[in-house]
Amino acid sequence: MSTGTLYDKVFDQHVVRDLGDRQYQILVGLHLFHEATTAPAFAMLRERGLNVAFPERNVGTVDHIIPTDEVVRPFTDNLAEEMMRAIERNTKDFGLRLLHPDTGLNGIVHVIGPEQGLTQPGMTIACGDSHTATHGAFGAIAFGVGTSQVRDILATQSVVMNKLKVRRIVVDGELGVGVTAKDIILHVINKLGANGGVGYTLEFAGSTIGALSMDERMTICNMVVEAGARVGYCNPDETTFAYMKGRPSAPAGEDWDRAVTYWKSLVSEPDAVFDDEVHMDAADIAPMVTWGVNLAQSVPVDGEVPGDPEDEVNRVAFEEARQFMGVEIGQPMEKVGVDVAFIGSCTNGRTSDFREVARVLNGTGMRVAPGVRALAVPGSRQVYNELVEEGLDAILTEAGFELRQPGCSMCIAMNTDRLVGREVAASSSNRNFKGRQGSPTGRTLIMSPISVAAAAVTGHVADPREVFSAAR
Repeated sequence: MSTGTLYDKVFDQHVVRDLGDRQYQILVGLHLFHEATTAPAFAMLRERGLNVAFPERNVGTVDHIIPTDEVVRPFTDNLAEEMMRAIERNTKDFGLRLLHPDTGLNGIVHVIGPEQGLTQPGMTIACGDSHTATHGAFGAIAFGVGTSQVRDILATQSVVMNKLKVRRIVVDGELGVGVTAKDIILHVINKLGANGGVGYTLEFAGSTIGALSMDERMTICNMVVEAGARVGYCNPDETTFAYMKGRPSAPAGEDWDRAVTYWKSLVSEPDAVFDDEVHMDAADIAPMVTWGVNLAQSVPVDGEVPGDPEDEVNRVAFEEARQFMGVEIGQPMEKVGVDVAFIGSCTNGRTSDFREVARVLNGTGMRVAPGVRALAVPGSRQVYNELVEEGLDAILTEAGFELRQPGCSMCIAMNTDRLVGREVAASSSNRNFKGRQGSPTGRTLIMSPISVAAAAVTGHVADPREVFSAAR
């Protein structure tokens, strides 16, 4: 059993009741919600005549269904319009804050939470979305919940959950040129396996992690669920505090000083006991790309489609994945062509992601290859505005990318941005299972934003270190 970790400290501080057998009722410090998972929960409240217990601790946005080409009401998609009207009605009736597109503060829930300073160290954060683990980058315990749990949180500001074991993943050393945070987490998932994090909270530590920006840490924590983990986090440090200071909902003045003192006390102790530890060398990490239908099925971009593993279960899974993806054992990944290039999502839809893509595109003067549809979709209205202010929008559009309005976009097939037929997408999002991007036969290759850009300008999977060497 772990002791002295940030997870243990934050979890224990939020226990309302010990239910036995490592199951606890815990207080939820912040509940974020969006239109896709909340309507049934609000209906349950109405059926039981319940109110929201702590309205100030619940904040909503619209992200999954919102169109990114043109936001005009009513939406052309009837279901999307219905879901939009439902969240507008529910937040009004129950007195909740909604970061509506009309406010200019809208965006993907896991982008706007940190952006607005709502996400803070030491919090427990829940949302009806599996990638809530993103907020763990700040030293929060953040997790996705189901619809019935959303109802419980709205009604009681608490939820029942098991206490997890803690696995510490230590990454030390300096990353190579062209290697990003996205490549770190893809490498980790490849080593752990798609179920390697089941039952664990993942703590990320080491010199490599400490050198990352908050945007990069969010990318890593966002994707721990793809290894089967429910929670992932980094210990808060000066990088965390610098990011948060001055955010709209962050503490200010004397409250800020008190908050920082508290946040520092949460860091895992030097003698903390972990249930497991994994050590990795940053020098071993290359730009990565998935070849299959889960994120553990990945290789370096200059690698080949692997052969069969020794165990029978994975051998069958590998064969099924290769057949669906249309690839063969030993095939160089750089020979896999792409039809769509997508940069965005809660994983890589922040200003820094687009800034790096714009830098390499501007530095080489390269343009999107003929026949490739390229989308750049900001994660929030604030990100969109920053791209315009910095002139990055012009660089992206001149290179052949279509700059869209903020939203989840092609990450998930709940809006108009979808794959068609057997199209192959180079995507900076977080999931590649069958049908994820709208077409039951569409294929998704997960990679970093600059690797997506390299695929966009060449028309196939390509090593960004080679494609953009002139931009170094």
